[in-house]
Amino acid sequence: MKKLIIALLMSPLVPALAALPANAQAAPDAKVQAGKALWDGPNTQCRNCHGSNGEGAFGPDLAGRKLSLAQFTQAVRKPWGIMPAFIGSQISDDELGSLAAYFDTLPAAAQPGKWRFEVPANAARGQQVALNIGCAQCHGPTMNGPLGNMGAVDMDFDWFKALVYTHTDALPAHVARLDEKFTQRIRMGNFNPMRVYETQLTEIYNWLKNDVGFRARVAGRLGKAVPASNGATYELKVENEGLAERGLAAEGLAIRLMLPAGSEVISTTGAGYQGVKPDEAAKANVATWTLPRIGGREHQTYSITLSKAGTAADNLRGEIRWKGARTAENQAINPAPL
Repeated sequence: MKKLIIALLMSPLVPALAALPANAQAAPDAKVQAGKALWDGPNTQCRNCHGSNGEGAFGPDLAGRKLSLAQFTQAVRKPWGIMPAFIGSQISDDELGSLAAYFDTLPAAAQPGKWRFEVPANAARGQQVALNIGCAQCHGPTMNGPLGNMGAVDMDFDWFKALVYTHTDALPAHVARLDEKFTQRIRMGNFNPMRVYETQLTEIYNWLKNDVGFRARVAGRLGKAVPASNGATYELKVENEGLAERGLAAEGLAIRLMLPAGSEVISTTGAGYQGVKPDEAAKANVATWTLPRIGGREHQTYSITLSKAGTAADNLRGEIRWKGARTAENQAINPAPL
């Protein structure tokens, strides 16, 4: 009798289960994977504050908190603390749902992790503020990334303030001002002036301008190897991407290329070539040019022909060094495509 009752109770479930779509269980898994990819990938930088695995650090923990989607969305769109607000064009509601699903699969952390960057004992006041309100948790203790953008236009305080409070509008405008094409996802949100005060921004700005020093926005790009009768030729373009009349100039530049093992320089073009010398730190022979000065919107083109082209393992790489406003500056040269 008991077996009959159990059979009768179970029988309605059989066709119901059979009627479920084949992907009914796959959909949640796909959402979790999409959330993980978004969290770990280059389109967000949230982990710099909330920890690599959502365990918390400068910002609160997210892993295993079991926040509802409404709670999570509120925290992103209208955050309670100093966290900037993120709008729909930066991260969609569907993407927020994927992140929330991913965090639900993670174990809650026993305790938050350490800040990505702690405040140094001898930090200047502006650096203390930049670290304590979160700016330097993403941009680094000396804000190296923003320094290039600031130097490119010799940025005044009002423009700096706009980039903080209205970042989603001000960043594309800044890029357009530099005559560049804006294609990336905007990863920083808009800070609330009632929670991050203008006086704090003034301290950060003055520290960056007067103590650290804005930096010239110098870039170096290697072209693809072009086969030659005696090897392969590469073109190297060095450019100051700052505004012509306003961007900071770089002076005393050394353009350095680390050569593939076993290759020899057949010929070069461009003034200031200094030859090839071994570099123990780079563990390679290094070809060097010097350039006295490069101002905003100026560029210099070089070429180098090697006895053999670089491979995926040893392809050409390089750097540009110069004397900055306060310290020596260094910018990697984008490697040549294969």
